[in-house]
Amino acid sequence: MIEPLSPEAIRVVGVLIEKELSTPDYYPMTLNSLTNGCNQKSNRDPVVAYQESEVRYGIEELEKRRLIGHVSEAGARTEKFRHAVAENMGLTMEERAVLAVLLLRGPQTIGEIKSRTGRTADFSSLDATADVLRALRDREEPLVVQLPLQPGKKEARIMHLLAGEIDLEALEAEAAAQTHHAASGSSLSEEIDDLKSRLTALEEAFDTFRAQFE
Repeated sequence: MIEPLSPEAIRVVGVLIEKELSTPDYYPMTLNSLTNGCNQKSNRDPVVAYQESEVRYGIEELEKRRLIGHVSEAGARTEKFRHAVAENMGLTMEERAVLAVLLLRGPQTIGEIKSRTGRTADFSSLDATADVLRALRDREEPLVVQLPLQPGKKEARIMHLLAGEIDLEALEAEAAAQTHHAASGSSLSEEIDDLKSRLTALEEAFDTFRAQFE
């Protein structure tokens, strides 16, 4: 498995990929713009409030993994940064777009991924989105995994693996326990309703019997 990245590094590389694809005029990014992108309140889960020092920590971590690079522009006083995910991991534009959504928003369904990559990639269908996800899953070092279906949900969600391996067995056991608990609660509720109905019938029968002696 890929060596896990910290939350700061994950947010930084997610922002860099997003900005590269959605607003190329503002890419590469300065430390200040990168910090603002990390702390953006929309399209982020969780919402964070990183200081520049924390963003710098994420940058340094990515540098060690060769997932980020510096850009030197003639006459520029401010240092700028670009990701190196395409070169280092060999990812297509569509694969980067999908990965950015998962890095910045957490686990998503295929439908959510398709709709939320609208500004960064043009997926013609859910099948096309699923094809990209399969490519990310079937790599020698997988970058995404499908999570067990949660109780009450119609679709399973996809999660990135840059933060480390996911204990799928534990998640499956938790989902099974939740389903059993919900089923038990439903069964108990039905038994209570049945007892109430029987009690009501007994009360009515007793009232009828007592009325005969009045």
